[in-house]
Amino acid sequence: MTEAINQVTSGTPLRGFNEYQQTATSFAIYPGKGEFLGIVYTVLKMNGEAGEIAEKVGKIMRDDKSIMSAEQRKALCLELGDVLWYVAACAKELEYSLEQIANANIEKLASRSARGKLSGSGDNR
Repeated sequence: MTEAINQVTSGTPLRGFNEYQQTATSFAIYPGKGEFLGIVYTVLKMNGEAGEIAEKVGKIMRDDKSIMSAEQRKALCLELGDVLWYVAACAKELEYSLEQIANANIEKLASRSARGKLSGSGDNR
């Protein structure tokens, strides 16, 4: 997997989530920026990008008997980047940094693990 990422990236690597968010969202052009509509827009587009990943994976399963080529892996990497862009933009609309969101997620997972609640369903398990 590292090979696919190396094929995609070039230049100076970012130093973390917050630098990524600041850099990525500097390119943001969408309706409702800074308003509730900006949240709606980024969430809808994030869902669309996730759907593109699902479609690519489904086609690999159907057409290629679940055997992924290096080119397909690279394409998935790029689509994940699109999802990440919308996550960063949505987080900014919500006035959170990606680092805050990542830390909150790790705390939630660690709490669930400590309580033996990693599996199951529901937000508050």
